[in-house]
Amino acid sequence: MVITGFEKIVEERILAAQRKGEFNNLKGAGKPLEHEDLSRIPQELRLAYKILKNADCLPPEIEVRKEIVRTENLLEALEDESLRYRTLKKLNYLIMKFNIMRGGSAALEIPQQYEHKVVDRLSADKK
Repeated sequence: MVITGFEKIVEERILAAQRKGEFNNLKGAGKPLEHEDLSRIPQELRLAYKILKNADCLPPEIEVRKEIVRTENLLEALEDESLRYRTLKKLNYLIMKFNIMRGGSAALEIPQQYEHKVVDRLSADKK
């Protein structure tokens, strides 16, 4: 087996790091590696997927979906009616943005589920 100059440098740096103890107490040390199921990801996209995942980068649709969940949780905790209304508008905007990003069927859209609650509440306040 022939070791190239680059491989030799890499091997020397790994050995130096081992001597310094830089590999001690690593997360998951002594445990089997967890193999992620990538069967749903096309073969040609798997490397890019792993790189982005390891860099903690999410697709824009997932980021918007997470923001929707955070906004829903915030909305549940708010008591001030004007703040709830502004938050509801933001939630509906995020849902619309998510649905547009997906570009899917309107039948599969996330429902703008809080509109009826606000209308019911505003109607009850007028009575």
